[in-house]
Amino acid sequence: MTLIATRATARSAPPPPGRDPFLDVLRVFGMALVVLQHWSMPVLSFADGRITTGNALGTGWAWAITWISQVMPLVFFAGGAANAISWRGAVRRGETIPVWLAARLRRLALPVVPLAAVWIPLPHLLLALGMPQQPVVTASRLAGQLLWFLAVYLVVVALTPRMLRLNMVYGWRVPVALSAGAVAVDVARFTSGIEVVGFVNIGLVWLAVHQLGFLYADGRLGRPWLLALAGYGTAAVLVAFGPYPGSMIGMPGAAVSNMAPPTVALLAVGVGQIGLAAALRPWITEFAGWPGVARALRWAGSRMMTVYLWHMSALFVVAAVVVVGLGVATPEPGTSAWLSGWPHWLVVLVLALWPLLRGFARFETLGAASPYRGGTARIVAAGALTGAGLLVFTVMGFVPGPVPVVGVVMLVAGLLLGRSPAPKSPQIPIYQG
Repeated sequence: MTLIATRATARSAPPPPGRDPFLDVLRVFGMALVVLQHWSMPVLSFADGRITTGNALGTGWAWAITWISQVMPLVFFAGGAANAISWRGAVRRGETIPVWLAARLRRLALPVVPLAAVWIPLPHLLLALGMPQQPVVTASRLAGQLLWFLAVYLVVVALTPRMLRLNMVYGWRVPVALSAGAVAVDVARFTSGIEVVGFVNIGLVWLAVHQLGFLYADGRLGRPWLLALAGYGTAAVLVAFGPYPGSMIGMPGAAVSNMAPPTVALLAVGVGQIGLAAALRPWITEFAGWPGVARALRWAGSRMMTVYLWHMSALFVVAAVVVVGLGVATPEPGTSAWLSGWPHWLVVLVLALWPLLRGFARFETLGAASPYRGGTARIVAAGALTGAGLLVFTVMGFVPGPVPVVGVVMLVAGLLLGRSPAPKSPQIPIYQG
């Protein structure tokens, strides 16, 4: 009875001050699943100078895996809780919103600079060396599409202090209102046939799951099993009777994607994931306390951004050598050849990622800059420029041409606006006698 009571309390109690191992596990687990999914789903072949791409998760009922493996809602939820804890700590230290935002902006955007520095000249070099154009352009575009996450996350971080105020006053009504808005957007999108309307949900859906992170940080995320059942049950109904596909990631040739832009079906799956994770929190926290796991979390925690930014580059390196260079196509998904070759494929990708991780992780762990001493307008401009640069990379990638250069100029300009030079040391006159 004592154990049951302890676990029940752990589900409803707010996290302790400081680092929360539950959130650490969710973030590392989420990043690991993102990488595993991106590395496992490509079906690649090369002929006549063109690389053909398919998706292994589009085979049979494999799409059901995405109800667990599409963890971006869980990542935004963990980010919401972490941002709430971080901002409240900053308030206790007497920091202002611009000071806090400047530090978050630098941490998010600085690791992107070396990615851009490599990928802007790389396509030109590969084309000059005789690499076929279509594979180069495909890889260059995909290398930048990953940055959609940072562009959206930058917005929700910037809104954190304001949204936390709404959370204090209205609590659960905030994510409910955001979810209702997402429903209205989907209704307008599918009844009118105007697809662009759906992009409003980029704000509503991700803000809704981010807001649930605030409720967790406050200890108000009660009845997690009910939340899980409601989320997954709603998603099942929407997929069975609505216009939504079963996959929570975009599939080649599909008329509708639950991810781009995000739909209510994805939001429902995200709510189910959050409820399931919260229900398992006592066991997850206990698991995080194991010495080996704790060491792995500390190691991975300072490298997650680097892994996210560079894991597709590792895939491109391996695909360039194996698929384009040697002409070896990936096996048909689900066959014995695919299943037996999959572990070897992952090992080769890890080996390709390792030197990139060793070379670029330092940009994620650079020492803190001098505290920001500019005003609100300046940090708003810094965030807008940084977000615009990330959006350019998201839409255009690093394809050869002037557009990626404009993106990196905006990114660097935003980072420069968001920092303050170190104060000059007072000059002590030297007495000459």
